Amino acid sequence: LLASVNIPEIDVQEFETLLKSEQEFVLLDVREPWELGRATWADPRLRLAPLSQLSQQGVSLLPSEAQDQNSKIIVACHHGIRSANVTGWLLQQGWTEVVSLRGGIDAYAIQIDPTVGKY
Repeated sequence: LLASVNIPEIDVQEFETLLKSEQEFVLLDVREPWELGRATWADPRLRLAPLSQLSQQGVSLLPSEAQDQNSKIIVACHHGIRSANVTGWLLQQGWTEVVSLRGGIDAYAIQIDPTVGKY
């Protein structure tokens, strides 16, 4: 999955505001299963789609809440590189409301909530 477009991003402060809101969105975590126990989000909007599986299965792996190409999706990973790639790929596939979390869960743990963990 490689993106060749400008990647829209959201920073961790904007993301924190969104998490506290009632707004509907999908938090699409593209980290691999072995990473999930090391740092964890606590949000009911969290859905997992590991990049290794996403690259093999394509958009069929997306959760039902993210199947609509107008779904609001925030893609996250460890440092923001994989999420940027997935965001660009989804935009190329026709999704319109998708952004990457700049700095990933690591930046979120450093700047917002250290309880999510770091690795």
